[in-house]
Amino acid sequence: MKDIKTRALVKIVLACFALFLAIYYWPQAAGFLGVVLKAFVPLLLGLALAYPLSILMSFYERHFFPNSQRKAVLKTRAGLCLLFAIITLLAIVALVLWLVIPQLAACLMLLLSAIPEALRQLADWLVRTGIAEELVARLTEWAQNFDWQSRLEGIVSAVLGGATDVVGMVAGVVTTAVSGIATAFITIIFAIYVLLGRRKLASQCGRLMERYLGERLRGKIRYVLGVFNDCFHRFIVGQCTEALILGTLCMLGMMLLGLPYAPMIGALTAFCALIPIVGAFIAAGVGAFVILVQSPVQALIFLIFIVVLQQLEGNLIYPHVVGSSLQLPGIWVLAAVTVGGSVLGIFGMLLGVPIAAGCYRLLRSDVNKIPASAPGDEPPG
Repeated sequence: MKDIKTRALVKIVLACFALFLAIYYWPQAAGFLGVVLKAFVPLLLGLALAYPLSILMSFYERHFFPNSQRKAVLKTRAGLCLLFAIITLLAIVALVLWLVIPQLAACLMLLLSAIPEALRQLADWLVRTGIAEELVARLTEWAQNFDWQSRLEGIVSAVLGGATDVVGMVAGVVTTAVSGIATAFITIIFAIYVLLGRRKLASQCGRLMERYLGERLRGKIRYVLGVFNDCFHRFIVGQCTEALILGTLCMLGMMLLGLPYAPMIGALTAFCALIPIVGAFIAAGVGAFVILVQSPVQALIFLIFIVVLQQLEGNLIYPHVVGSSLQLPGIWVLAAVTVGGSVLGIFGMLLGVPIAAGCYRLLRSDVNKIPASAPGDEPPG
């Protein structure tokens, strides 16, 4: 008993000493952690990419001879299912681009073609009101009193002195581009390796936990990881399903009302629906602006339609598709989106809801004294 207390006391002292060093040498520690985190960025991005792909991969694995014991099937199942998952993801991205880019280009061309007429009307208004003559007089007076020689000398010296900065800026841009390409390549390769060897990795992690952790701690870790995995899985599947339903309803409704750019705005609405709560406002604002270029009346009709659609989505679609699966009250969804968005922007909005749902389920289980057995065992409430 005395040895156990001594070991516990030594651990507490060492932990306090490590905390003191981390606080006292915080700038150096933060710099070191930044370097380490930067080195792990491609691997973390690879894990982030592998997770949604694993959902698609698991779907295909459930339908690709799941009960077959033939060697050819067992050897090729993982690779083929991963290939189908990547093709599915690329097809979704290609479909969205095919729906958005042509109509977005048409909208921009319409906007550019309207600029000359708008400028002409502005010039006529300036002439009719007499503002144009006053502007010309003031510009003439300003040009006569302006010290052109000193300004030109300053511009020439600035250009000559900034040549080195331009070279450095170009070198920085090239370096950033090459680094980004390398990071993307490593991310994709690492995600593929993780997906192809995920069962082996899970087995290795399990053996490490059995070797260095006690049975009780292993059970708690598995339970916590299972809860968060369940929440992220439910959130991704539910959010994608809800986005598909909402985008389809938006496109069909706009077609029935005769509104322009229905496929583009429908795809935009589906994409923005992946962002909880605020995505609807983003889609409504962008869609109204695009339609406003062609017709203000149709833009008003679109706003009325999107408000009705959002009410339908908020009261019927989202609670049944996403809300009930996550079992997270609406107030905590709003809090998770707000805090996550302030910390990590759009990615924080996406990650905040499943993380908050996982923490909520764990806390509720602990408060209700539910044993840590498996996700989903706790009663609703």
